[in-house]
Formats: sequence, structure tokens, C-alpha cells
Amino acid sequence: MTTIAAFILGGVLGIFAALSRGWVDHLLSRAIGILMAIPQLIFALVLLAIFGASIPNLIMIITVLDATRVFRLSRAVAMNVVVLEYVEAAQLRGERQWWILCHEVLPNILPTLVAEFGLRFCFVFPISALSFLGVGIQPPTADWGSMVRENATLITYGDITPYFRPPPSQF
Repeated sequence: MTTIAAFILGGVLGIFAALSRGWVDHLLSRAIGILMAIPQLIFALVLLAIFGASIPNLIMIITVLDATRVFRLSRAVAMNVVVLEYVEAAQLRGERQWWILCHEVLPNILPTLVAEFGLRFCFVFPISALSFLGVGIQPPTADWGSMVRENATLITYGDITPYFRPPPSQF
């Protein structure tokens, strides 16, 4: 869910920044640059401490933090497309920004965004990292980070039982 929302937010903002250029592009790029300068996990910890550690807050925070990388990618790819002749022809015809975004720019940058989506979908580790630290998804909801945290003491003391999974039930 966070990856889909991050791609919608970051993709739309990145393409809009590339289309508008000028001060809107500079303002969005600087704001994203500031967010990317702060380490992602520390920033998420601070925001979760402020807003509370609930699942909707966790989804929104991870979405905003992941959207920064998607913004940079979509803006960079869209900047190469918006300078092409067919986009300028659509602007001269008087087409609206939304039409240009949906019909001219997005179809040409979609393969790059889909490839990045596949990679980002596999790397949504901040949620597990936050759960391991105790501020992510709270028990009894199962999460990879909280399960590792529960067994970390056993691993530390040399107990090998966390390494084995229970045998499958016999029917």
C-alpha cells in the first residue's frame, strides 16, 4: 500500500514539476531535497513520536518518505520528455497540463516507473525496521520486525531454537 501511494504522490508531483518548470519546480525540488537530507529511519521515528504509532500514521509517513525518491526519478525522466517536439506541440495547441501529463508524458515514462515500482516494492524495509525498534506495527499484529525483536534475546544468548521452524502438522 505504501509503495502504490508513494508512486502516485511522487510520480504526479515529479511530472508536474517537470511540466511546470520555473519556480514551482525549484520549490518542489528544494522541499524534496530537504526531506532526503534527513536519514529516513530517524525522520520516521521522529514523526511517529509526534503523531503516534498507528498503522495509518505509519503508512502515511513511509509513503511520504518513499515518495521523495519516486519524485526525483519521475522528474528526471519527465524532464527528458517535456522538451520533445510533440509535448511542445500539445502546449501550443492549448492543451491543459493534466491532458499533457496523461496523454503525452506519462505513456513515455511509464516503463521506467514500472521497473522502479518493482524494485521499490521489494524494499519496503522501514516498516520492519520501525517494528523492530518498537514503534512500528504493534502486537498482536504480525510483522517481520516485531518477530525478529521477540527472538533477538534468544539469538544473543546462543539459543538455536529461533533458527528452526516448527515441523509441519501431520494429517
